[in-house]
Amino acid sequence: MSRIAKAPIQIAATATLTINGDVVTIKGPKGELSLTIHQDIKVELNEGVVTVQPNDENCKKSWALAGTMRALINNMHTGVIEGFSKKLTLIGVGYRAKSKGKVLELSLGFSHPVEYQVPEGVTIETPSQTEIIVSSADKQQVGQVAAKIRAYRPPEPYKGKGVRYSDEEVVRKEAKKK
Repeated sequence: MSRIAKAPIQIAATATLTINGDVVTIKGPKGELSLTIHQDIKVELNEGVVTVQPNDENCKKSWALAGTMRALINNMHTGVIEGFSKKLTLIGVGYRAKSKGKVLELSLGFSHPVEYQVPEGVTIETPSQTEIIVSSADKQQVGQVAAKIRAYRPPEPYKGKGVRYSDEEVVRKEAKKK
């Protein structure tokens, strides 16, 4: 039995949730998100409170799926009201980032600048040359975009140079001894 699935979700006054068959759609000030619910799960909306339950309450897998669906709906609800963001930091001599509309231009020590096409629904800001802020209403998309940008030059363990999350701790290795 999933404790997460049993917890109800209180829908805020600024958001509207609609259930159309097996598709849940949430609209809010930051945008609109939708999710297709698994066939083994039922979602109910009563007076601004969403409850998620499995069709077969004796099946462990159904309870696990119900917990996952509840977490996804809660993340969608939080995203359309507050939004999600991740901050990346560039560490290294000559490493810089510049946002040009829907293109993020990165100088990461390669012989050419790296140009990353920003997907629809995601905004990228560069408050300074060494900071990148990825934000969107979709939590999964924020994490995916941040991971793709970080993958161009992940932090290396000797000097710590590269693209890292602002809260990431890089374990440094000791250089060779003579």
